[in-house]
Amino acid sequence: MTAAAEALNSIFFGFDSFILTALHSLACPFLTFISKLVTVLGEKGLIFIIAAIILMLFKKTRKIGVCLFGAIACGGLITNIILKDAIARPRPFETVELFRQYWIDIGAPAESDFSFPSGHATAAAAGMLSIRLLRGKKWTVPAILWVLLTMFSRNYLMAHYPSDVIAGVIIGCASAVIAFLITKAIFAFLEKHRSHHLAELALEFDLPLTAIRRGGYKGKHER
Repeated sequence: MTAAAEALNSIFFGFDSFILTALHSLACPFLTFISKLVTVLGEKGLIFIIAAIILMLFKKTRKIGVCLFGAIACGGLITNIILKDAIARPRPFETVELFRQYWIDIGAPAESDFSFPSGHATAAAAGMLSIRLLRGKKWTVPAILWVLLTMFSRNYLMAHYPSDVIAGVIIGCASAVIAFLITKAIFAFLEKHRSHHLAELALEFDLPLTAIRRGGYKGKHER
């Protein structure tokens, strides 16, 4: 165990233990099912990556897609590529016998790689905040609920310490803000150079089906 991992275990042990024990006291088949489902949906941020790619195909939602993709990529780089291996903190069920027993009791799946920070929490915060920043206040409640549900599920399954998911959320939020600022700069640059063919293509490209529909509606209206 690295010095950083030992320090995290020492500093946050009381806090982490209190939360994990409290969550285990709520254990039931329904919460186990929900937690496993949320974990599958949030795996590697794939649901956000797929959504980002689809959104980038449409002119109306391209900016959201770019921001969403950038936020997930930035969060993944910081969390999964840099910090996890550098800190190398074992998961709760791997080092603490009490947490291992909790993990066995609920039949949680075994997970590889390290614990700090939580990749699921990072992706959830990065994805939902980037959507909130571009789509407005109506996304505030869904964003908060999904992030909290992700945090709960990762702790409930004993896959992460509470300090892991909190760190993940902080990194995810920072990644979303960075992606938002970069996205604004990119689209401002494209607008400024719209006369260039590539800039116009990046701004105006739309799926043929969308263009056909728009043309059809326009033709009906004109007739």
